[in-house]
Amino acid sequence: MAYTIEDIQTMPEGQTFDCKSIQVSAKSLVIPIVAMANADGGVLAVGVSDTNRRIEGIDQEPKHLNDLLAVPMDMCKPSVKATFSYLPCTDEHGRENRILLIHIPASSRLHTTQSDECYMRVGDKSKKLNFDERLQLMSDKGERNFEDEPVTDATVNDINMDAVADFVRTIGYPKSPIEYLRENNNFLTVQNGQERVSKACILLFGKYPQRFFQRARTRFIRYDGTEEKFGREMNVIKDVTFEGTILEQVRRTIDYLETQVREHSFLGEHGQFVTKRNYSKFAIQELVVNSVCHRDYSILGTEIQIKMFDNRIVFETPGNLPGLVRPENIRHTHFSRNPKIALFLKAYKFVKEFGEGVDRICTELEQTGTPLLVFHPNYFILQTTLYEGVIDVPLYA
Repeated sequence: MAYTIEDIQTMPEGQTFDCKSIQVSAKSLVIPIVAMANADGGVLAVGVSDTNRRIEGIDQEPKHLNDLLAVPMDMCKPSVKATFSYLPCTDEHGRENRILLIHIPASSRLHTTQSDECYMRVGDKSKKLNFDERLQLMSDKGERNFEDEPVTDATVNDINMDAVADFVRTIGYPKSPIEYLRENNNFLTVQNGQERVSKACILLFGKYPQRFFQRARTRFIRYDGTEEKFGREMNVIKDVTFEGTILEQVRRTIDYLETQVREHSFLGEHGQFVTKRNYSKFAIQELVVNSVCHRDYSILGTEIQIKMFDNRIVFETPGNLPGLVRPENIRHTHFSRNPKIALFLKAYKFVKEFGEGVDRICTELEQTGTPLLVFHPNYFILQTTLYEGVIDVPLYA
């Protein structure tokens, strides 16, 4: 994402963004770097007051700036592969200056400070982990290697370069699509003299991802009644499967679910027509995106299944809750099993800010008196239930 000064001054600090004064010490800066690397990655803007967003700049402190630039390499264990860019600005004293942007990737390894303290980004805070949380995070981080693994037999010819070009335009990347793939996210790497295509690359940009991942798809099933029945009593009335890239699946699934939502328009008490619907549009979109972002793609035997009954929708996603996320803390704790997929969908505005979606759904449900989401880990499937309610469309449009 290309940032502007206006972005830096107005974006709220959160899961993937934070501001730091140029006066921040190297010992203090290492904490958010480690925390973001252990979570979803992010950007630190240095040279901006984190209290009132005054533009300080960095050029007046060249020696201290050099100390800060060394933090990801020298003060993180193991080193964090951060990259740096500079944003020209006019500082608070009217001088031409620059802001340092530290780009921190989500890592498949567990990182600590030099004093062996482990942190994880939770909302706009860097949470220090205890021993058990650290062990759990280390275990769950192993799943992140999946995105970077090469796909057997896949070549550059299996990539839809038009899809890559669209993404490059969306994020404002200045180079060509093939250069983007070779220079970012390990989408294309060279092993033993041969160019290899990563699994994340095929899922996001493949011409036909299901050639390599047959069950990397989304299935919608509509039932007659409130229970799932089998055999002679089978009550399936719709069964539709959505394939293609991650973006194609998300768009098609959301569009189709919208056709299944009931809307009722009537003349309200103030002489204006009012429309109500039985499911929040935001809730449907967010739960589809969450399923695609957080499913465990290494589980090959099933796909995402969205089951609609007369009184609820159940989203069944392969894989349990990732990282330190649990049903009791899910409104305010976030961890991406597939950070490259999550960042991709964020570029297309399907993800606003990591970690805010479930909380916003629950807030909407509370305001309408609808039961909250229910999360039920069931072996290797996470079931998320959204109950029917009465949603006032103007409030959520």
